[in-house]
Amino acid sequence: MMIKPFLQDDALLADMAAASHDENTLHVWWLGQSGFLVQWAGERLLFDPYLSDSLTRKYATTDKPHVRMTERCVDPALLTGISMATASHVHTDHLDGETLVPLVCGNTGLRLVLPHPILDEARKRLGDAASNVELCSLSDGEVITHGRWEIRGVVAKHNEVVRDAEGRSAYIGFIVKCGPFTIYHSGDTLWHDDIVQTLRDHAPQCDIAFLPINGNKPERRVAGNLNGTEAAALAKACGVRLVVPCHYEMFEFNTATPEEFIAACRHLGQACKVMRCGERIELSTEH
Repeated sequence: MMIKPFLQDDALLADMAAASHDENTLHVWWLGQSGFLVQWAGERLLFDPYLSDSLTRKYATTDKPHVRMTERCVDPALLTGISMATASHVHTDHLDGETLVPLVCGNTGLRLVLPHPILDEARKRLGDAASNVELCSLSDGEVITHGRWEIRGVVAKHNEVVRDAEGRSAYIGFIVKCGPFTIYHSGDTLWHDDIVQTLRDHAPQCDIAFLPINGNKPERRVAGNLNGTEAAALAKACGVRLVVPCHYEMFEFNTATPEEFIAACRHLGQACKVMRCGERIELSTEH
Protein backbone atom coordinates (compact mmCIF):
# COMPACT_ATOMS: atom_id res chain seq x y z
CA MET A 1 0.00 0.00 0.00
CA MET A 2 1.36 3.41 -0.99
CA ILE A 3 1.99 6.24 1.46
CA LYS A 4 -0.93 8.66 1.67
CA PRO A 5 -0.04 12.36 1.53
CA PHE A 6 -0.78 14.49 4.57
CA LEU A 7 -3.10 16.55 2.36
CA GLN A 8 -4.11 15.59 -1.15
CA ASP A 9 -6.06 17.00 -4.10
CA ASP A 10 -8.91 19.29 -3.00
CA ALA A 11 -7.78 19.35 0.63
CA LEU A 12 -4.28 20.40 -0.37
CA LEU A 13 -5.58 23.05 -2.76
CA ALA A 14 -7.84 24.40 -0.02
CA ASP A 15 -4.87 24.62 2.36
CA MET A 16 -2.90 26.54 -0.25
CA ALA A 17 -5.80 28.91 -0.82
CA ALA A 18 -6.14 29.53 2.92
CA ALA A 19 -2.50 30.51 3.44
CA SER A 20 -1.98 34.13 4.40
CA HIS A 21 -0.51 36.69 2.02
CA ASP A 22 1.38 38.76 4.57
CA GLU A 23 5.02 39.60 3.90
CA ASN A 24 6.25 38.34 7.27
CA THR A 25 5.30 34.71 6.66
CA LEU A 26 6.76 32.14 4.31
CA HIS A 27 4.59 29.12 3.47
CA VAL A 28 6.16 25.87 2.23
CA TRP A 29 4.49 22.68 0.99
CA TRP A 30 6.43 19.51 0.18
CA LEU A 31 4.98 17.94 -2.97
CA GLY A 32 7.19 14.82 -2.94
CA GLN A 33 10.70 13.98 -4.18
CA SER A 34 12.44 17.38 -4.55
CA GLY A 35 9.29 19.37 -5.25
CA PHE A 36 8.37 22.27 -2.98
CA LEU A 37 5.79 25.01 -3.44
CA VAL A 38 6.80 28.25 -1.72
CA GLN A 39 4.42 31.14 -1.16
CA TRP A 40 5.41 34.60 0.01
CA ALA A 41 3.18 37.71 -0.08
CA GLY A 42 0.68 35.82 -2.22
CA GLU A 43 3.28 34.94 -4.86
CA ARG A 44 4.26 31.34 -5.61
CA LEU A 45 7.45 29.63 -6.75
CA LEU A 46 7.59 25.90 -7.48
CA PHE A 47 10.88 24.04 -7.04
CA ASP A 48 11.59 20.97 -9.22
CA PRO A 49 8.10 19.45 -9.38
CA TYR A 50 7.51 15.80 -10.25
CA LEU A 51 3.76 15.23 -10.25
CA SER A 52 3.19 12.39 -12.70
CA ASP A 53 3.84 8.69 -13.15
CA SER A 54 6.03 9.14 -16.22
CA LEU A 55 9.07 7.37 -14.75
CA THR A 56 7.04 4.48 -13.37
CA ARG A 57 5.63 3.83 -16.83
CA LYS A 58 8.96 4.37 -18.58
CA TYR A 59 10.84 1.79 -16.50
CA ALA A 60 8.00 -0.66 -15.79
CA THR A 61 9.39 -3.46 -17.98
CA THR A 62 13.09 -2.85 -17.31
CA ASP A 63 15.53 -4.17 -14.71
CA LYS A 64 15.29 -0.83 -12.88
CA PRO A 65 11.58 -0.37 -12.17
CA HIS A 66 10.61 2.93 -10.58
CA VAL A 67 7.94 1.66 -8.20
CA ARG A 68 6.17 4.64 -6.65
CA MET A 69 5.99 4.73 -2.83
CA THR A 70 3.85 7.82 -2.22
CA GLU A 71 0.61 8.72 -3.95
CA ARG A 72 0.65 11.89 -6.03
CA CYS A 73 -0.53 14.77 -3.87
CA VAL A 74 -2.04 16.96 -6.59
CA ASP A 75 -2.69 17.20 -10.32
CA PRO A 76 -0.26 19.83 -11.69
CA ALA A 77 -3.05 21.19 -13.92
CA LEU A 78 -4.79 22.43 -10.75
CA LEU A 79 -1.83 24.42 -9.40
CA THR A 80 -2.35 28.10 -10.18
CA GLY A 81 -0.86 31.45 -9.26
CA ILE A 82 2.67 30.25 -9.94
CA SER A 83 4.96 32.83 -11.50
CA MET A 84 8.19 30.80 -11.46
CA ALA A 85 9.25 27.16 -11.43
CA THR A 86 12.69 25.58 -11.40
CA ALA A 87 14.33 22.53 -12.91
CA SER A 88 17.74 22.04 -11.33
CA HIS A 89 18.91 19.50 -13.92
CA VAL A 90 17.82 17.23 -16.74
CA HIS A 91 16.69 14.13 -14.82
CA THR A 92 12.99 13.54 -15.29
CA ASP A 93 12.08 13.69 -11.61
CA HIS A 94 13.23 17.33 -11.82
CA LEU A 95 12.40 18.19 -15.45
CA ASP A 96 9.20 16.29 -16.18
CA GLY A 97 7.24 17.14 -19.31
CA GLU A 98 4.09 15.51 -17.96
CA THR A 99 4.23 17.85 -14.97
CA LEU A 100 5.42 20.99 -16.73
CA VAL A 101 3.06 21.03 -19.72
CA PRO A 102 -0.16 21.20 -17.64
CA LEU A 103 1.58 23.61 -15.27
CA VAL A 104 2.38 25.94 -18.17
CA CYS A 105 -1.17 25.71 -19.47
CA GLY A 106 -2.59 26.73 -16.08
CA ASN A 107 -0.15 29.56 -15.32
CA THR A 108 0.06 32.27 -17.97
CA GLY A 109 3.47 33.94 -18.09
CA LEU A 110 5.23 31.19 -16.16
CA ARG A 111 9.02 31.44 -16.02
CA LEU A 112 11.05 28.22 -15.87
CA VAL A 113 14.50 28.67 -14.31
CA LEU A 114 17.02 26.03 -15.33
CA PRO A 115 20.69 25.46 -16.23
CA HIS A 116 21.93 26.68 -19.62
CA PRO A 117 23.01 23.23 -20.93
CA ILE A 118 19.52 21.70 -20.63
CA LEU A 119 17.59 24.34 -22.58
CA ASP A 120 17.20 22.23 -25.72
CA GLU A 121 16.02 19.21 -23.77
CA ALA A 122 13.55 21.37 -21.86
CA ARG A 123 12.07 22.65 -25.13
CA LYS A 124 11.78 19.07 -26.38
CA ARG A 125 9.93 17.89 -23.29
CA LEU A 126 7.64 20.92 -23.27
CA GLY A 127 6.70 20.43 -26.91
CA ASP A 128 4.12 22.97 -28.12
CA ALA A 129 3.88 24.38 -24.60
CA ALA A 130 7.43 25.75 -24.93
CA SER A 131 6.05 28.78 -26.75
CA ASN A 132 3.99 29.69 -23.67
CA VAL A 133 6.76 29.66 -21.08
CA GLU A 134 9.77 31.92 -20.61
CA LEU A 135 12.91 29.83 -20.21
CA CYS A 136 15.36 31.62 -17.91
CA SER A 137 18.75 29.93 -17.88
CA LEU A 138 21.58 30.48 -15.43
CA SER A 139 24.76 28.89 -14.13
CA ASP A 140 26.38 28.92 -10.73
CA GLY A 141 27.24 32.47 -9.73
CA GLU A 142 24.63 34.02 -12.01
CA VAL A 143 21.56 35.85 -10.74
CA ILE A 144 18.15 36.55 -12.20
CA THR A 145 15.38 38.70 -10.71
CA HIS A 146 11.64 38.62 -11.18
CA GLY A 147 9.68 41.27 -9.37
CA ARG A 148 10.69 41.05 -5.72
CA TRP A 149 12.31 37.61 -6.13
CA GLU A 150 16.01 36.95 -6.70
CA ILE A 151 17.43 33.58 -7.75
CA ARG A 152 21.15 32.80 -7.66
CA GLY A 153 22.61 29.66 -9.20
CA VAL A 154 24.75 27.45 -6.94
CA VAL A 155 27.02 24.64 -8.12
CA ALA A 156 25.75 21.06 -7.67
CA LYS A 157 27.75 17.84 -7.90
CA HIS A 158 25.65 14.93 -9.21
CA ASN A 159 27.90 12.85 -9.14
CA GLU A 160 30.32 15.24 -10.82
CA VAL A 161 30.34 18.94 -11.55
CA VAL A 162 29.44 18.93 -15.25
CA ARG A 163 30.02 22.00 -17.42
CA ASP A 164 29.43 22.74 -21.10
CA ALA A 165 32.00 24.20 -23.50
CA GLU A 166 31.32 27.69 -22.10
CA GLY A 167 31.89 26.52 -18.53
CA ARG A 168 28.20 26.63 -17.55
CA SER A 169 27.07 24.09 -14.99
CA ALA A 170 24.51 21.44 -16.00
CA TYR A 171 23.57 20.72 -12.37
CA ILE A 172 22.67 23.60 -10.10
CA GLY A 173 20.96 24.55 -6.87
CA PHE A 174 19.19 27.81 -6.10
CA ILE A 175 19.47 30.54 -3.48
CA VAL A 176 16.15 32.37 -3.54
CA LYS A 177 15.54 35.66 -1.76
CA CYS A 178 12.04 37.09 -1.30
CA GLY A 179 11.43 39.95 1.09
CA PRO A 180 12.99 39.06 4.47
CA PHE A 181 13.45 35.37 3.61
CA THR A 182 16.31 33.39 2.09
CA ILE A 183 15.76 29.86 0.77
CA TYR A 184 18.25 27.29 -0.53
CA HIS A 185 17.23 24.37 -2.74
CA SER A 186 20.29 22.27 -3.53
CA GLY A 187 18.92 20.27 -6.45
CA ASP A 188 20.58 16.86 -6.58
CA THR A 189 24.09 17.00 -5.18
CA LEU A 190 26.89 15.43 -3.21
CA TRP A 191 29.01 17.52 -0.85
CA HIS A 192 30.94 20.30 -2.59
CA ASP A 193 32.93 22.90 -0.68
CA ASP A 194 31.82 25.64 -3.10
CA ILE A 195 28.25 25.17 -1.83
CA VAL A 196 29.35 26.02 1.69
CA GLN A 197 31.35 29.05 0.58
CA THR A 198 28.56 30.34 -1.68
CA LEU A 199 25.95 30.13 1.07
CA ARG A 200 28.28 31.77 3.58
CA ASP A 201 28.91 34.59 1.10
CA HIS A 202 25.43 35.10 -0.33
CA ALA A 203 23.03 33.52 2.17
CA PRO A 204 24.58 34.01 5.61
CA GLN A 205 21.08 34.17 7.12
CA CYS A 206 19.53 31.27 5.22
CA ASP A 207 16.09 30.62 6.71
CA ILE A 208 15.36 27.22 5.18
CA ALA A 209 17.24 24.67 3.08
CA PHE A 210 15.85 21.71 1.14
CA LEU A 211 18.48 18.95 0.92
CA PRO A 212 18.35 15.38 -0.46
CA ILE A 213 19.03 12.47 1.90
CA ASN A 214 18.73 9.37 -0.32
CA GLY A 215 22.51 8.89 -0.43
CA ASN A 216 24.93 7.65 -3.05
CA LYS A 217 24.88 3.90 -3.70
CA PRO A 218 26.48 2.71 -6.97
CA GLU A 219 24.37 -0.46 -7.00
CA ARG A 220 21.31 1.69 -7.76
CA ARG A 221 22.93 2.66 -11.09
CA VAL A 222 21.85 6.28 -10.80
CA ALA A 223 23.70 9.43 -9.76
CA GLY A 224 23.73 9.88 -6.00
CA ASN A 225 23.09 12.53 -3.41
CA LEU A 226 23.91 13.52 0.15
CA ASN A 227 22.95 11.01 2.78
CA GLY A 228 21.22 12.01 6.02
CA THR A 229 24.43 12.65 7.94
CA GLU A 230 25.94 14.71 5.13
CA ALA A 231 22.77 16.76 4.66
CA ALA A 232 22.71 17.64 8.36
CA ALA A 233 26.40 18.55 8.29
CA LEU A 234 26.00 20.72 5.19
CA ALA A 235 23.12 22.63 6.75
CA LYS A 236 25.15 23.18 9.92
CA ALA A 237 28.24 24.29 7.97
CA CYS A 238 26.14 26.80 6.03
CA GLY A 239 24.42 28.23 9.10
CA VAL A 240 20.94 27.25 7.95
CA ARG A 241 18.10 28.18 10.32
CA LEU A 242 15.94 25.14 9.40
CA VAL A 243 16.74 22.19 7.14
CA VAL A 244 14.10 20.01 5.47
CA PRO A 245 15.04 16.67 3.89
CA CYS A 246 13.77 15.56 0.48
CA HIS A 247 14.36 13.07 -2.35
CA TYR A 248 13.06 10.02 -0.50
CA GLU A 249 9.82 7.99 -0.31
CA MET A 250 9.20 8.37 -4.04
CA PHE A 251 10.79 5.27 -5.65
CA GLU A 252 11.47 2.02 -3.85
CA PHE A 253 14.91 1.47 -5.40
CA ASN A 254 16.24 4.95 -4.58
CA THR A 255 15.16 6.08 -1.14
CA ALA A 256 16.18 6.30 2.52
CA THR A 257 14.51 6.73 5.84
CA PRO A 258 14.94 10.07 7.64
CA GLU A 259 16.12 8.55 10.94
CA GLU A 260 19.83 9.01 10.12
CA PHE A 261 19.18 12.62 9.16
CA ILE A 262 17.21 13.30 12.34
CA ALA A 263 19.90 11.73 14.54
CA ALA A 264 22.66 13.72 12.81
CA CYS A 265 20.75 16.99 13.17
CA ARG A 266 20.17 16.26 16.86
CA HIS A 267 23.88 15.50 17.38
CA LEU A 268 24.92 18.74 15.64
CA GLY A 269 22.25 20.92 17.21
CA GLN A 270 20.83 21.66 13.77
CA ALA A 271 17.13 22.54 13.63
CA CYS A 272 15.23 20.33 11.19
CA LYS A 273 11.72 19.46 10.13
CA VAL A 274 10.74 16.18 8.45
CA MET A 275 7.67 16.92 6.38
CA ARG A 276 5.05 14.61 4.97
CA CYS A 277 4.14 14.92 1.32
CA GLY A 278 1.33 17.48 1.06
CA GLU A 279 2.16 19.08 4.41
CA ARG A 280 2.64 22.81 5.01
CA ILE A 281 5.05 24.58 7.32
CA GLU A 282 5.31 28.30 8.00
CA LEU A 283 8.29 30.48 8.80
CA SER A 284 7.80 33.84 10.40
CA THR A 285 10.07 36.84 10.82
CA GLU A 286 8.89 36.98 14.43
CA HIS A 287 10.70 33.74 15.44
